[in-house]
Amino acid sequence: MSLKQVPLHHVHQQSGAKIVPFAGFEMPVRYTSDLDEHNTVRNAVGIFDVSHMGEFILKGEGALDLIQRVSANDASTLYDGKVQYSYLPNDQGGIVDDLLVYRISAVEYMLVVNASNIDKDWNWISQHNTDNVDMVNISDGMCLFAVQGPLAAKALESLTPAKLDSMGYYTFEKTDFAGAANVIVSATGYTGAGGFEIYVANEQAEGVWHAIMEAGKPYGIKPIGLGARDTLRLEMGFNLYGNDITDETSPIEAGLGWVTKFTHDFIGADQFKQQKEQGVSRKLVGFEMIDRGIPRSHYALTDADGNAIGEVTSGTQSPTLGKGIGLGYVSTAFGKPGTEIFVNVRDRLLKAQIVKLPFVKK
Repeated sequence: MSLKQVPLHHVHQQSGAKIVPFAGFEMPVRYTSDLDEHNTVRNAVGIFDVSHMGEFILKGEGALDLIQRVSANDASTLYDGKVQYSYLPNDQGGIVDDLLVYRISAVEYMLVVNASNIDKDWNWISQHNTDNVDMVNISDGMCLFAVQGPLAAKALESLTPAKLDSMGYYTFEKTDFAGAANVIVSATGYTGAGGFEIYVANEQAEGVWHAIMEAGKPYGIKPIGLGARDTLRLEMGFNLYGNDITDETSPIEAGLGWVTKFTHDFIGADQFKQQKEQGVSRKLVGFEMIDRGIPRSHYALTDADGNAIGEVTSGTQSPTLGKGIGLGYVSTAFGKPGTEIFVNVRDRLLKAQIVKLPFVKK
């Protein structure tokens, strides 16, 4: 299958980005170094091009009912301009995808889904669209820029009449932005460093990108690749679909009980309710290395005697903490913060301990 390119592919090439295949796209993984880009976002401001993400518009009287049927969080609590984190459960007790739900109006919603799951999610939601809700896949016509970091609001304020510094977390506004109309600006993020997502039509995207880079110059803005995106999200303990959550993982095991609301009937609700009440045999945890070493996806987690108790799902060297950190599933008995576990790194058992997330406290 040939790889897709984001509309600003040429801009990233001109900026010296290293391009790699990711989720069916050619994506910039880094421009300078992962460490430099990570620290830029933690301490100042950076811009990611995440236009590979998918966006669906659901419109009509039955739009909310459809969202309620296919997603586990309670979208009836949303109001215009509010965003919600949720997931799509499958009928096998696993997760089709995690996503964001934007309420544009009582009869119009935007769903933002992971790039690797665009077709899968579209087919899954369509399959359950029994009331002929108007569904439009706008993914190919939209660019999405994530401007992240403590200086993001300052860097962008000259580009829009929206009051960015007072925009509530997980809210959004349709506004003018850098000369483009009807741009969605939302205060969400995947880095824990604060910031905004900018949804803009392809034809206006390049002008908006350059305007952001220009306005951000006094604040040290830099383009940031997927490498730093991964270390930033992992320091916050945020799940990555395909690693920490999959078609096979239970959302209750994955710690998504907080967005599993039994106030409405949704796919798999009975099974998840039972798991919540009876408990689960394994759970997703965060751990920090005590011994020197970097945990990687699929490394075995063991007890002191080398008996398998689970597996790493995401791991890296934390630039902020200067040590190895990871997420993984372990038997529930080993899931309490402070518990000592071991990571099997090339047949050496390296000591680690379970910690409370996030790894980096705000």
